Formats: sequence, structure tokens, C-alpha cells
Amino acid sequence: MTRVYVPLDSFAVACGADEIADELKRLANERGLDVAIIRNGSRGMAWLEPMLEVETIEGRIAYGPIEPGDVAGLLDAGFLEGREHAKRIGRPEEHPFLAKQTRLTFKRCGITDPLSLDDYKAHGGLDGLKRAIELGAEKIVAEVTDSGLRGRGGAGFPTGIKWNTVRQTGADRKYIVANADEGDSGTFADRMIMEGDPFCLIEGMAIAGLATHATKGFIYLRSEYPVAIEVMKKAIHRAEEAGILGPSVLGSGKAFDLEVRVGAGAYVCGEETSLLDSLEGKRGQVRFKPPLPAHKGLFGKPTVINNVITLASTPEILAKGGAFYKDFGMGRSRGTIPIQIGGNVRHGGLFEAAFGMTLGEIVEDVCGGTASGRPVRAVQVGGPLGAYFPVSLFDTPFDYEAFAAKDGLIGHAGIVIFDDTVDMMGQARFAFEFCAIESCGKCTPCRVGAVRGYETVKKIIDGERVAENIALVEDLCNTMKFGSLCALGGFTPYPVMSAIRHFPEDFHGGREIMREAAE
Repeated sequence: MTRVYVPLDSFAVACGADEIADELKRLANERGLDVAIIRNGSRGMAWLEPMLEVETIEGRIAYGPIEPGDVAGLLDAGFLEGREHAKRIGRPEEHPFLAKQTRLTFKRCGITDPLSLDDYKAHGGLDGLKRAIELGAEKIVAEVTDSGLRGRGGAGFPTGIKWNTVRQTGADRKYIVANADEGDSGTFADRMIMEGDPFCLIEGMAIAGLATHATKGFIYLRSEYPVAIEVMKKAIHRAEEAGILGPSVLGSGKAFDLEVRVGAGAYVCGEETSLLDSLEGKRGQVRFKPPLPAHKGLFGKPTVINNVITLASTPEILAKGGAFYKDFGMGRSRGTIPIQIGGNVRHGGLFEAAFGMTLGEIVEDVCGGTASGRPVRAVQVGGPLGAYFPVSLFDTPFDYEAFAAKDGLIGHAGIVIFDDTVDMMGQARFAFEFCAIESCGKCTPCRVGAVRGYETVKKIIDGERVAENIALVEDLCNTMKFGSLCALGGFTPYPVMSAIRHFPEDFHGGREIMREAAE
């Protein structure tokens, strides 16, 4: 029997992967071919999806991007034997986009059957959880602390400190919450890991439970991720059947249960305290701090809230030790980071690498520049609230402190690329508009400031008292940055001020003058 891998990842499904799988099944039956179709995750090369892989005597051979209607031609060309075809890629791990990566968290994604525990174990799965059971809570936290792992959701807070705070807090009930409300534009790492390697997240949450004496976990997923919801629910059920979850995790005598909760897609529910309100069945609004969730979180109990990638990174840390993980990266940014690349880009997708590559290396060497072939003008890093970096800042290393020093954010490590046709004044207006729409309304700087900011940028666009209104926007941004209750209002100034600072010609009419001269 020949095994053929057809991705179930949303990248591929959006491009017809389900239809391709049905087509392959039908043609295999008609031709009497012995084919097993495995719905795997994505390798992360989005521009090649759907990318089919076939097991051959030479290893797995990839073909892509495949479209519905291509399967008959593939079979005629000897696809099942890995023969030549116009869309033959070869061994996927030898493709330059994958060969340049350091895959730790995503080492199984796209390789294994996401819902096969046997596949998961064969590729190192559960090694971290087994070692965690042997170590006990205090030593688990020590390993995570020693690794230097910081929150991959954007704040970059040391994970070991957060876990230790919850571990030391006395309570009759504690919780682990995975923040899977991946709302930033240009980000998809959480979705990819949940669709392509769900047991990794389950294992990471169980490790966090053992480390903090928490017995219950929730995965807070957005409704826009139907494939991830389905895969996670099935994986949890299989983990329960295998004794990975339940009253005695792998026979340890320690209990940990897990369930999926689906949110309605509010951007502000990606903020941890709004997420907790939503989990409790309330309208998602930001809570005042203190108390911190680590002391008084879900249902008033001590709670660890971590991003999906943070939790999914811990099995590798526990399996190989904190020192192994800390060996990657630079400065205080240790380990690897899954960089998500989108926008006007030739080679978009997920690229996992150790911290330290420069922004220019990522955009030019890894991505190959823009899809349009025009020069890169701006790169937004960190989602819709991230700063816009010009080409002159391409020497900035991908590192939390290096980006902060240049008034930028790494955030969830999403990168959106723009060519030289982008209107940066329009981008600044969009940042205010986005904040106004998504604000929970609890604090005045965010609720009112975003609306007034949008109105003021509109006046600049209309040429009304440009210098005065730019000064007003700057003052407004200062108020929002230091007066907002959460990062939604507090970070909105990053895209606005970076657009004004790095691309002043778009705000003072110079860019329009240059366009008219060129015409």
C-alpha cells in the first residue's frame, strides 16, 4: 500500500485540498490502486499548498501546488513512484525554505498523521511528559526557567516565573489556559500546530499542569478555526482513551483534564483577562490588574495563561533539558521562534528559526522579496499593532530587546510585507480604525482615542492643517500608549507613530508630489 499525504491544514483546504483528497480516493478506486490517504498538517510552505507527498523507496517526495483536476495527470506520470512531473518538488526537507530552518516546536508538523498517537510517539512525542512525571513540580519549573523560554504570544514574559507563581499559590483548584485566540493579521502558527500536531499542545498543557498542581485545562479557540477545533477535540478524546489525560496522567496518580472552548472572534479576547471573562460566560472585557491571573484568574482561582506556541515548546524542553533549548537564540531571547510570513511576498509561510536572524535576512533571503517584484518599502512585525519598519532598519536582529530598542514589537512573530505602492498614511488610519472597532470600551484612552485618532488622520488625508493635526496625533498616541488599560489601546500608537516617523513624505504630501512628477 502506498501512503499519500494530503494536508488538512487550512492553507491547503482553502486551495482545494479536500476536493483533491476526494479526487485521489475516487481515481484510486477506479484504477484499482492500493492507496492510503493520510491527512497531515502543513510543512509551512504556503505558496506550494496544497502540497502532496508520497512515500517511495527514496523517501517522501512532494508535489505542489496541486489543484483539483490535477490528480489524474499526476497518476499518469507515475506520481505514486515519485517520478518526474512539472509540479514535482522532490524531498521536502531538502527544499531551501525548510533546509534553512531549526525546527524544534514544529519538528513533527506536516510529517506525522496529526491524530495518530503511534506516529506522535515514534517522533519523540510524550518523552517530555514522561520526564516531567519523574522530575516533579519544582524541577519541571526549574527546567523551564533555565531554558529561558518567554511567552510567544507577544509579551515575552518568562514562562518559568509565571509557572512558579502559580505553583507556589495555595488553592483548592488551579487552571491551565491555552490562549489560541490567534487574532493578529499575518499569524497562523497556533492554528498550524493545532491542526498539524495537536498532541504537542496537549502534552505541553499536561506538563504545565504537573508543574503547577493544576488539574484542569482549557483551550480557548476562535470560531474562525473550524479545522483546528475538530482536530483538537478528536485528539483530546484519543489522549483520554490512552491515559494521557484523566484522573492519572500516564499512571502518575496526577489528574489533568482538558477541553476546548470556542470564542466568537472578538480581537480583544486575545488579551488574557478578557479571555478569562469570555471563558466564564461573560462579555469579554479587560480586567484591572492586580490581581494577576496567576493569583486570581479563571473563576477566581490561580491560572496559568500561555500562548499555544509557548505551551507547545515545553515538551522539547523537558525531553532534552533546559540547557539544550537555551543554546539557541541570542541575548534574553532563547530558543526558536516560528516566524509567520505574509503580505506581498514571494515565499510566505511559517519559518522556525533561532532568535537572531536579521529582518533583512528574513525578508530578502528567506522570503525572496515581494510577490509583485517591486521593491520592499515597509514590513510590519507583530500583527496589526506592530510597528512598520523601513528597509533602513533591516539590520535589526529578531530579538525582543533589539526590536524594543527601535520602538518595535516582535509580538506573535507575524511579518507582513509591503512593496513601494503602499500608502502609509492609509495604514496609520487603519490602525486607529481597527482599534476603534475592536475596543472593549472599558477605558477612555482606547475607546475615545481610537475614534478621535481616525478622525484626525482623515483630516490629514484631506490636507486640513496637516502639521497641527500630525502634532495632535502624536499627543493622542502618547495618551493611548501610557493610559490604556491593555495592549489594544497601548500598542495602537506603534503602527501610527512608526508610519509618521519612518515615512513622513506620505503625511506631508511629498509622496504624492513624487508620484505626480513620475507620471
